[in-house]
Amino acid sequence: MLVPDLPVRTERLDLRAFTPADLPALHSYRSRADVTRYLLFAAEDEATTRATLATKCRRTALRAEGDVLCLAVVVRRTGTLVGDVVLTWTSAAHRQGEIGYVFHPDHAGRGYATEAARAMLRLGFDELDLHRIVGRLDARNTASARLLQRLGMRREAHLRENECVKGEWADEAVYALLAREWRALPR
Repeated sequence: MLVPDLPVRTERLDLRAFTPADLPALHSYRSRADVTRYLLFAAEDEATTRATLATKCRRTALRAEGDVLCLAVVVRRTGTLVGDVVLTWTSAAHRQGEIGYVFHPDHAGRGYATEAARAMLRLGFDELDLHRIVGRLDARNTASARLLQRLGMRREAHLRENECVKGEWADEAVYALLAREWRALPR
């Protein structure tokens, strides 16, 4: 079980629970087709983002297998919400998890996604005691693949046309990191 002490603080970021006041910031990137291009969902209208936000507001702990921890990523210096990160507890018996992230492109190139995703790996490995964490992505999403590689994750699979996403067959890439590899990474 993991009920993190929030906010989770990194060098420059605060990872905190979502609140209803986050609707404009969340919608500013979830409504963009360029952001959702490689995701399972399409660009959202405001009503859909409102429903998404209500779900995100409830996802603040990992109490059982299948739970999802979803945190807003805020730049501490400015208070700007720049994206969100998730950690899913996929298997208690096998101590497995999965990370994910979505960031506003206006804040790309500053290392925020890498910094926030690294914090989620730390929660998964150091606090939840997971053995293995994966990141799954549309294989065309080379920017996301580079982020996972920066985190020390290795590409384990390339699944050909395994999902029909938004009416087209898409390849999926799977990256993973083991706890012992996490501990061996330079800090």
